[in-house]
Amino acid sequence: MFPQSPPPFREKPSGQHVEKLFLGKKELFRGLAIEKLEKNWYVHPVFKMDFNGVVYKEKGKLTETILFYIGEWEKIYGKTPVNAPIGKRFESLLKQAFEQTGRRAVVLIDEYDKPILDVLDTPLEDVNRDTLKAFYSTFKSADDFLQFVLLTGVTKFSQVSVFSGFNQPDDISMNPRFDTLCGITQEELEFNFANPITELAKKYKCTTEEMKDRLKQQYDGYHFSDELIGIYNPFSLINAFRNNRIDDYWYKTGTPPTSRCCYSTTMNSSTN
Repeated sequence: MFPQSPPPFREKPSGQHVEKLFLGKKELFRGLAIEKLEKNWYVHPVFKMDFNGVVYKEKGKLTETILFYIGEWEKIYGKTPVNAPIGKRFESLLKQAFEQTGRRAVVLIDEYDKPILDVLDTPLEDVNRDTLKAFYSTFKSADDFLQFVLLTGVTKFSQVSVFSGFNQPDDISMNPRFDTLCGITQEELEFNFANPITELAKKYKCTTEEMKDRLKQQYDGYHFSDELIGIYNPFSLINAFRNNRIDDYWYKTGTPPTSRCCYSTTMNSSTN
């Protein structure tokens, strides 16, 4: 599975939730639909990787990061051939995890695209792209040892550029079945946040209905399918409730470099 969405929309369902699900943590899902939908609650080996927190503008930094994770996983499942390519070492780990646990592995990768976004339009772009392509191709050769793979990111790169060696991933970014996955719907807002809405209404001296309209104008209007179900920005909304203040929270975190690049390209195209 392969969802891509802006950063503030990955606050709701995270790799952490999926991780706990495949670790069989049934007690964490009491009262939710998954408690009844999942029958067995098997414990699977989980390989979790987050490309956030590292700047990949230095040559070798991406390889260094992948090797760090491989080293951590080797502490659990045993050593792999040091001289083997990174992808093959990862494949060996997936096989070893399967042989030791009797369960196929779950792989969760967050910010799968950051090593490329950090070096867009530089000589390192192709280098990092090739490194990721080789690493992700492992999912095809290790298919017998994999139960579930989830990659999340900000952008959508073509299958050819990053996933040419990967079995066709299921891109759920604009799939109507998942269009409310990464945000807060109107129904969820009114059911779960009645008290914070009331507090905001008191502060701004308006009715709760007027505050709902203001919140809708400020934080709603995002759509993740052609069915156009409105989704609230969770990052900004939660901060508004926490601080009891309406503000442009996501904008103030800074404009992502990719957005600036796309904006610059668009402006240049429109003026030429």
